[in-house]
Amino acid sequence: MGVGGGPRTVVVIGAGVVGLSTAWFLQERGVEVTVVDRDGVAAGASWGNAGWLSPGLAIPLNEPGVLKYGLRSLLDPRAPLHVPASPDVRLWSFLTRFAANCTWRSWNRAVRANLAFNEECLEAFDVLTSNGVEAPTIKAPITAAFENVRQATGLLHELRRIDGSGLKIDYTALDGDALREQVPQLSPKVRAGIRLDDQRYVDPGHFTHSLAEAVVARGAVIRSGFRVTGVHEEAGGLAVRSGAGETVVADAVVLATGAWLNGLGASWGVRVPVRAGRGYSFTVPTEKPVPGPVYLPAVRVACTPYRGGLRVAGTMEFRDADAPLDRARIDAIIASARPLLSGVAWDGLTDAWVGPRPVTPDGRPLVGATRAPGRFVAGGHGMWGLTHGPVTGRMLAEQITTGKQPAALRDFDPVR
Repeated sequence: MGVGGGPRTVVVIGAGVVGLSTAWFLQERGVEVTVVDRDGVAAGASWGNAGWLSPGLAIPLNEPGVLKYGLRSLLDPRAPLHVPASPDVRLWSFLTRFAANCTWRSWNRAVRANLAFNEECLEAFDVLTSNGVEAPTIKAPITAAFENVRQATGLLHELRRIDGSGLKIDYTALDGDALREQVPQLSPKVRAGIRLDDQRYVDPGHFTHSLAEAVVARGAVIRSGFRVTGVHEEAGGLAVRSGAGETVVADAVVLATGAWLNGLGASWGVRVPVRAGRGYSFTVPTEKPVPGPVYLPAVRVACTPYRGGLRVAGTMEFRDADAPLDRARIDAIIASARPLLSGVAWDGLTDAWVGPRPVTPDGRPLVGATRAPGRFVAGGHGMWGLTHGPVTGRMLAEQITTGKQPAALRDFDPVR
């Protein structure tokens, strides 16, 4: 054990943005870290997401309107929220718990619980990019676009509720002409919008790989192809074992495997289910440069400037985390976004991707100590794992090294 009784060595299972951020902030506190991953850096949800760093839109999924929308579109394969017909008892049990949490009381609790993360998330990115992570965070407003003012009302209500929770959001309502002056990709069908200022975005894959490089430069080892089969106590610490018979021993272990968290976490006393809410994305060329992120709330699509084109992301698909990409979901995103966007070469689509975002039924992630000594988890951030990844790593590193739970993590207790 290290100075003050904290761990001297830690194994982090998971090389996504949450796991790597935890590794970086542990190193900042003098801990020797090894990161293991079954596939490699950014192989899960950290690569193909929209890349938004948006505390203003980090809204819990269990908003009551989502339940109403979900019931209407439950088995529609073209709907943004899709649950394939399945006899999976665990999935339907999860959805039942999720539905029970689609209340204003539960949603407001999740909003308040996420307040500290939203207040500090951009600062945590600044700490990383000022200290060796060579990937820029780009400041730009996020523009939400609607076909009419009535559609914009729902988002305005949510922003006011977020504002009432204590997180101050700078936003402005705009009409169609003003929107198109700022975002030339919006079509004439768009007649109302909301601009959220003081937001940012990144190339998520580039950022995560840069974070991995910084962690290695500070002395860590990242082992890809390490499929963990168990964590066992042995003399001198905890042994993390792989299916190939490899073993890494450390004083403590962090499980940051996203949608796969429950596999090992259940044996550590984690009872809150985490399911894969799979998101899809792809890249398309545009006639003109895209000035900043665009949100199409009515069809649940997020668009981000990406390597000279536009990354288009959408869908919340409750399917097995390892299921193959369903091209019909990509086609559904195109069909829903095409009428609202102009100057986009949809036939030039590349980088089609699907990734499993870890969703909890109550809109709150799982971050902290488990019932098993020396074992911690960090996951369940839903669509906001990138936005909240670095601040999660910073707060969890504090808990691991001091033995004290930060106040901001109380509502995220993984054994709640």
